[in-house]
Amino acid sequence: MGEFIGRGRKARRCYGFDEIALVPGSVTINPNEVDTSWQIDSKRYKVPIIAAAMDGVVDTRFAIAMSSLGGLAVLNLEGVQTRYKNPDEVLKKISKVSNAQATKLVQGIYVEPVKEKLVSLRIEEIKKAGATCVVSAIPQHAERFGDIAQEAKADIFVVQSTVTTVKHISKEYKILDFHKFCKRMKIPVIIGNCVTYNTTLELLDTGASAILVGIGPGAACTTRGVLGIGVPQVTSTVDAAAARDFYFKKKGKYIPIITDGGMSTGGDICKAFACGADAVMIGSAFARAEEAPGKGFHWGMATPHANLPRGTRIYVGTAGTLEEILFGPAKTDDGSQNLLGALSTSMGNCGARTIREMQSTEIIIAPSIQTEGKIFQVVQRVGMGK
Repeated sequence: MGEFIGRGRKARRCYGFDEIALVPGSVTINPNEVDTSWQIDSKRYKVPIIAAAMDGVVDTRFAIAMSSLGGLAVLNLEGVQTRYKNPDEVLKKISKVSNAQATKLVQGIYVEPVKEKLVSLRIEEIKKAGATCVVSAIPQHAERFGDIAQEAKADIFVVQSTVTTVKHISKEYKILDFHKFCKRMKIPVIIGNCVTYNTTLELLDTGASAILVGIGPGAACTTRGVLGIGVPQVTSTVDAAAARDFYFKKKGKYIPIITDGGMSTGGDICKAFACGADAVMIGSAFARAEEAPGKGFHWGMATPHANLPRGTRIYVGTAGTLEEILFGPAKTDDGSQNLLGALSTSMGNCGARTIREMQSTEIIIAPSIQTEGKIFQVVQRVGMGK
């Protein structure tokens, strides 16, 4: 498998969203009659698109709004919301600083320690509104924040880092035992991130309720440039889905995979589901919502790293309300709004009644899908030519 890239060394060809297209089905379905919902453990959610745990995207108000629309938004328990009593003032500073000073400012802001009282308070704010509360922490802090989150009645806990494996090695800090952690947590645990078949298979066996797939594809992430690692999302999703299906056949337990990052349009999201995703997680598209706390700015989760930042602050602007981004009516011509409408229409054209059926859609390698016949859009910088 793979092809030679030099004497005695092979490399496998991998694919991203821009290189593939979906083939319409031989049967088509009314988009209003497809089911886009997905399930984690015993609970089903109307919207299979999750807002990423990024400070420019999710605060308590955004999480409440997302839940009211049938989706999930992840609150970062190690971000500005839990470091500062008045995070809006801090977010305003981040939105005002120049690009040259942004990383340094963010690094300084995140030096402030996380306060456990604020962790509980933020969760309680979401729960008091009757919303589903999803929170996240890195593996080193998962046990500490997991206990607080459970006590505050959070609904789902996410353990997330740039690269996550069951077999992590360190003498510097205590290693999180995922098997023990998932077993003692009384709420669903989502673990990420990974991009390979074997690692996905091992993470599935920890007792996790879902797995996040993706390393470095996010609009504000620079991991691929800084570290040189990552697998394009089409290939990583297909490989992770294969692991999920093998695990299901072997153990009889279906554990969803969530493609995380690299999707900026409805078309990208549709392709992720065709590649095998059960749900997707996005940041930049939601950072453009009027309800997003970043005021049109968006930055990676590893941007504040004190020694080796692997994210940057970008300006995405504000394009519309969260409801318009999810359900329309779209005010833009580039596929960045009415994401659920795009998904249901694509499913209908592919003859898929459910997300599971969408996972069997025929996929072709078609790099020209982005440029064929689009010369006027490219020249005029409209639609797909932006």
